[in-house]
Amino acid sequence: MEENTNVTTASAADAAVAPKEGKKFVKRIPRRKVCAFCQGHVDTVDYKDVNTLKKYITEGGKILPRRMTGVCAKHQRVLATAIKRARLVDLIPFKGE
Repeated sequence: MEENTNVTTASAADAAVAPKEGKKFVKRIPRRKVCAFCQGHVDTVDYKDVNTLKKYITEGGKILPRRMTGVCAKHQRVLATAIKRARLVDLIPFKGE
């Protein structure tokens, strides 16, 4: 006695989900980032060099992680210390501008 109206909408939904023919999925392998400080043979990062330090902090003032900058672990630790020193001397703001 009751009519089933969901049958027509289900077939329309199945047609929309069906994969497109002709396009193949190719997995993109991300290129490995190289540490800029290792390439330049830099041992220390100067906390007074504000232009270099600003490349490694966000607009909000946070220190960018290694996976975003490509800096090695050794230089990331030195860089974080230099950024913190520059903040204390008021060369870089603690929060964004």
